Amino acid sequence: MTVRTRVAEDGVAVVTLDRPERHNAIDLETVSELTAVWRRFRQDDAVRAVVLTGAGGRAFSTGIDRSVEVAQPPSPYAMDDPLRTVGPKANDLWKPVVAAVAGMACGGAFYLLGEAEFIVADETAVFLDPHTSYGMVSAYEAVYMAQRMPMGEVARMALMGTAERLSARRAYETGLVSEVAPAGEALTAAIRAASVIASYPTEAVQGTVRALWAAKEAALAQALAQAPQLIALGNLPPGRQAALFAARTPGFRTR
Repeated sequence: MTVRTRVAEDGVAVVTLDRPERHNAIDLETVSELTAVWRRFRQDDAVRAVVLTGAGGRAFSTGIDRSVEVAQPPSPYAMDDPLRTVGPKANDLWKPVVAAVAGMACGGAFYLLGEAEFIVADETAVFLDPHTSYGMVSAYEAVYMAQRMPMGEVARMALMGTAERLSARRAYETGLVSEVAPAGEALTAAIRAASVIASYPTEAVQGTVRALWAAKEAALAQALAQAPQLIALGNLPPGRQAALFAARTPGFRTR
């Protein structure tokens, strides 16, 4: 199992990405398990709010596991992306999700963070988007973050790649993060908030979640529809991506 779940008596479910030895990178098994979790929670009246986190403390998630290989259709206008089904909203779950982030959150982690209602980070958290450094288009990730942060901040994070990391404090200042907790306390803070939400009538809560997402769904859907072509046309071949990844040098600035 790569995903652990537990449901408390107060209606808060905690979902934990459990691949700490891989910085909670998402492989195809994790995709399948997360999809099953979100679909199961749709039918479970005992679950009224969800907290999503990563095991180990070193990373929330570093996105797609680089060992994953997905065959692609022979067209620049189509792309199969396994992470498109990894989030709660992609699986029609409208119960509120609070993300608890410790350590690194980067790349494909934004598929999950982008579908959370809000994010609680501890002071160790850092956020980055490495795509451009490795000859890859940041499309889905940048679109999701553009729903949460000022355009200039999203552009800087996406275009600076591995050269910069966004600190928890700066993420709070830009609106990506709603609360910064002391080191090691993000999960506790997220559960505290989720417990309050779970105590309210679930019909009102889910209706509010849907209303909030309705405010941006049309723009989000149109933007995501552009992503496959942009990625197919702009990504370097896998071999060249791998060479850039292998040749990466240490050193980055945290702001």
